[in-house]
Amino acid sequence: MRLLPRSIEKLIESFEKLPGIGPKTASRLTFYLLHVPQVQLEEFAEALKTLKTATVYCSRCFNIGEEDPCSICTDVGREEEVICVVEQPLDIISVEKTGKYKGVYHVLHGAINPLNNIGPDEIRIAELLQRMKSGKIKEVILATNPNMEGEATAMYIARELKNLPSARRVPDGNPSSSGQAKLKITRLAHGLPIGGDLEYADAITLGMALEGRREY
Repeated sequence: MRLLPRSIEKLIESFEKLPGIGPKTASRLTFYLLHVPQVQLEEFAEALKTLKTATVYCSRCFNIGEEDPCSICTDVGREEEVICVVEQPLDIISVEKTGKYKGVYHVLHGAINPLNNIGPDEIRIAELLQRMKSGKIKEVILATNPNMEGEATAMYIARELKNLPSARRVPDGNPSSSGQAKLKITRLAHGLPIGGDLEYADAITLGMALEGRREY
């Protein structure tokens, strides 16, 4: 005997496929939607339907937008000489909220993770190196996550960037014969959060804070 209508079971099964959604949460979401007015349900269904058809990947930075190139890449007020490398499009939102960054981005869509068979060829590293061939980039900010996968990805990209002609050290800091200055490769600083207490900081975070200390 079927306890639930097939339409409800199908929706519960669909929710369960989403990351972080278990059977109980999937059931609660489904039964919540049963009480939502039909108009809102149709708006929700339309938003899902157009999620992929109304969005495109930017051919320059691989961010998700409504047009190609995306609004950030076409913004004339951006500093095109500085690229911030992030793992996912959501990371761009976090950086933008700071209001401190005016450069452009490059989205990797993942991080190097050998355990999950994700190597450098499975993410957008080759496309980043291709962008460097323009010779206009002065700084690359490695803003991958501060975990094992993010650190491995940052180290790999840094090594590849240092092998590029534009990254070669120029004696006395003078421009090279090609007119290019040495490429600057930086990594986001990691340390203590504002308002945090030292006694609650783990050893790794505190160690990074010490290494990344600056003159006061």
